[in-house]
Amino acid sequence: MSLKKSIILIVLVLLLDQISKIYIKTHFKLQESVEVFSWFQIYFIENDGMAWGTKISDFISFISERSAKIILTLFRVVAIFGIGYWLYDSTNKKATKTLIVAVALIFAGALGNIIDSVFYGVLFDDSFSQVAQFLPEGGGYDTFLHGRVVDMLYFPLFEIDLPEWMPFYGGKRFNFFEPVFNIADVAISTGFVMLIVFNKQAFSKKEA
Repeated sequence: MSLKKSIILIVLVLLLDQISKIYIKTHFKLQESVEVFSWFQIYFIENDGMAWGTKISDFISFISERSAKIILTLFRVVAIFGIGYWLYDSTNKKATKTLIVAVALIFAGALGNIIDSVFYGVLFDDSFSQVAQFLPEGGGYDTFLHGRVVDMLYFPLFEIDLPEWMPFYGGKRFNFFEPVFNIADVAISTGFVMLIVFNKQAFSKKEA
């Protein structure tokens, strides 16, 4: 698979990701939802941390949330350069199509979420009790590098009451699948699953 084709894949994923995020941001209030099916909702939330909303400041208490946000965003920017080089090197070395597609999906997803983190704070006003505007006259809801990632895909497939005897979570209500995510997250997850499930196809003996 050529570098040109992988770039086309990246652009398509980025377009789907950003169009969906901009639409949600400019048409939904924060935590507003629309039920598509009983097991699928469009549910608008914003995430200013890592996966599942985790923040660096949750682990390192002496770092403020704003400083942790900058560190996380800069780390993502550095990581995207590393993934980009991996993709470029893989195409140059004629790596397997499985590997190149997987890395391209991971790159596209990571870049999609970086765009939110870097630019959305200055491009939109906040979504609390209102629908956000693009390039508002009064400025955005935060500064450069302090944007929040837009999530909207929610699959509450089923809920059950956990038995009392179960350690830690006994007697609590369990919702599967609870996390809310976006198209960029889907691309990243798909890329990683491809590398794990199709490991032998992705990495030839020569590359190993």
